[in-house]
Amino acid sequence: PIDDYQYDHAKDCRKHPAKGTEALAAWLDKNAGGSFWGIMRCERWGKGRASLHAEGRAIDWHLNVHNGSDRREATRIINLLLAPDRAGNFHALARRMGIQEIIWNCRSWYSGSESMRPYSPCYDSKGRRKKIDDTTAHRDHIHFGINWRGAKKRTTFWSR
Repeated sequence: PIDDYQYDHAKDCRKHPAKGTEALAAWLDKNAGGSFWGIMRCERWGKGRASLHAEGRAIDWHLNVHNGSDRREATRIINLLLAPDRAGNFHALARRMGIQEIIWNCRSWYSGSESMRPYSPCYDSKGRRKKIDDTTAHRDHIHFGINWRGAKKRTTFWSR
């Protein structure tokens, strides 16, 4: 079976990372180049809105777009997560792990999107690229955000 697309917005700050987020970090450590850059960061965006990092449901994974081997590894990981499985299910591994967002190099994918698209903070209202720092543009790391099912390890990947 394949998990449905699901996106869960963050609401507030928590004290500890979710089990599934830690499991995803361990999986990346074993299966991907790059290095762990963190999970928790209390970042509120107004009443009832927060970063996924605030709920312990996002990982920053260090790879640098300015390094050729890092760039190739980031592409490999993203392609692996968003590839269809043998049954033709799109974004199969991401869905099975509960990944709901990926941001890298001014491109983003959100659960249910067809593919990586322009990441809005990198562009002005006319679609022109803005000058922003590498961290905001996610050029020095990949951001992986997970939904609550993934965070609780209740997806097909973690429960098999």
